[in-house]
Amino acid sequence: MGDGRRPVIADPLIILPYLGYGTPKKLTICGRVLEDEGFRPAADADSRWRNLIRFWKRLESDEVPGARVRARGTEAVTDREGYFHLELEGSFRAGWNKVPLELLHPARARAMGRVLVPAKKARFGLISDIDDTVVYSNVTRKLRMILTAAFSNARTRKPFKGVAAFYRALHAGVNPVFYVSKSPWNLFAPIVEYLEVQGLPEGPVLLRDFGLRPEKEHKRKTIEAILNTYPALKFVLSGDSGEQDPEIYAGIVRRFPERIRAIYIRSVDLKRVGKIERLAAEVAKTGCQLILAPEAEAAAAHAAAEGLIQASELRAVRSERLSED
Repeated sequence: MGDGRRPVIADPLIILPYLGYGTPKKLTICGRVLEDEGFRPAADADSRWRNLIRFWKRLESDEVPGARVRARGTEAVTDREGYFHLELEGSFRAGWNKVPLELLHPARARAMGRVLVPAKKARFGLISDIDDTVVYSNVTRKLRMILTAAFSNARTRKPFKGVAAFYRALHAGVNPVFYVSKSPWNLFAPIVEYLEVQGLPEGPVLLRDFGLRPEKEHKRKTIEAILNTYPALKFVLSGDSGEQDPEIYAGIVRRFPERIRAIYIRSVDLKRVGKIERLAAEVAKTGCQLILAPEAEAAAAHAAAEGLIQASELRAVRSERLSED
């Protein structure tokens, strides 16, 4: 499918817009044009076999290169993997802005994109990893991670205890939340479904291109793009110690001193504690604190002490954790 020649299109075409972000003067929206495989939301009663089939279909989605997509008078053409990228200038309101999308060629279809413009009264933004930060994924063991994703769905996989309440407290109905992950764009829809089903704050979900070699700089570049888009906004970073989140976040602090309020790292690899503690000492020189915590409640306690969340929300995090035992 990489040569752009598609003599036969077996299924109807759809536009899959991704949740974007922007400013009062400029919106950026991306997405893909795909053949419709008839995906449906997950159900609690779905069997492991049905989950596996759904997972495989998403990884094997049929992209449509060379498709023309239009939004608000601006057009884009999809690349060889079916991706499009649109930048729209104008006057846009705070909150989620709806963007009508129209497929012009090789078939006709419509979709509604949504792009977030943070409110002026936002005190900070939250940028969070997903795998092994929000939900158990076994990211350090690739085969087990794939099997975990393949045999479960948005309703059967639960977030770590207290994480949803902690993120809702940080969000506070106004602070923007961005999810940055190395997961492929093919898994965008189930990830968004997962966030909604499990009560996590809605926000742009920024993944990586599937089929390319994993780009080590993907997360760093994505976070830097967010910070550059909102130069007046400070941020909280959340990740885990399973891979390179502490190192990436420490590098962000070095490049953007005084922009990061706090870094929360979920401890999943005890062998890395010493190294992460050294990173914490390094970033502390900028006034930022890196907190290595085994669970959300400990991170929330620090956030409450720093005024990032209300003390009453700390009780909500504790209550959610205990209710899930």
